[in-house]
Amino acid sequence: MAAVVALDSLLVQRPGYREGRPCLRGTGITVHAVAAAHMNGATAEELCAENDDLDPSLIHAALAYYYANRSAIEADLARDAEVGEQLAAR
Repeated sequence: MAAVVALDSLLVQRPGYREGRPCLRGTGITVHAVAAAHMNGATAEELCAENDDLDPSLIHAALAYYYANRSAIEADLARDAEVGEQLAAR
C-alpha cells in the first residue's frame, strides 16, 4: 500500500518568503505563479509537462488551492500587475 500524503503537506507558507504566499513544497514556485499560468490558458497537464522534475501532485495542489481561494489570488495578481504597470511607467 502506498503512503498517504496529506494535501496540506504539498504547499508551504512562511512569513516574509515570497510575500508570505504559499509555495509548492521544496520549490520557490508560488501558487500565484501556477494560477497565473493557468489563467493564461495552461492546463494542469501542460504545467506538469513544463515542470517534469516536480511531482504532479504539487501542481494539482496549487490549482486546488487557487480554486479554493480564487478571488483573493486573482486580486493579488491584479495588484501585482498594477504595480508592474506603475513601475514601467516611471
